[in-house]
Amino acid sequence: MSTAYPQTDIEKRARDVASTVSDKASEIAGKAGQQLDNAMEAANDTARNVAAQGREAGERVHEVAGNFKSAINKSVSDQPMTTLAVAAVAGFVIGALWKS
Repeated sequence: MSTAYPQTDIEKRARDVASTVSDKASEIAGKAGQQLDNAMEAANDTARNVAAQGREAGERVHEVAGNFKSAINKSVSDQPMTTLAVAAVAGFVIGALWKS
């Protein structure tokens, strides 16, 4: 034997269930949005850190290149034949490594 509920009870229960589901969905959406915001903030922080480290590395490379250029210029002016010999040996070694 089945118990028949009046139409209004069924409608009321359906509205209550729909309201509960809607509230839970809103709550879950809010939490998901917060998690997404947190992830985006962390990604932005990481990107800023990487960019800063890249700039620092670029500055160091620029400084080393400047020092290297100064050393080469001094070497060429002080000992041109030795500098030429070192350059020839370095070229030979790089060429040999390139072939292998």
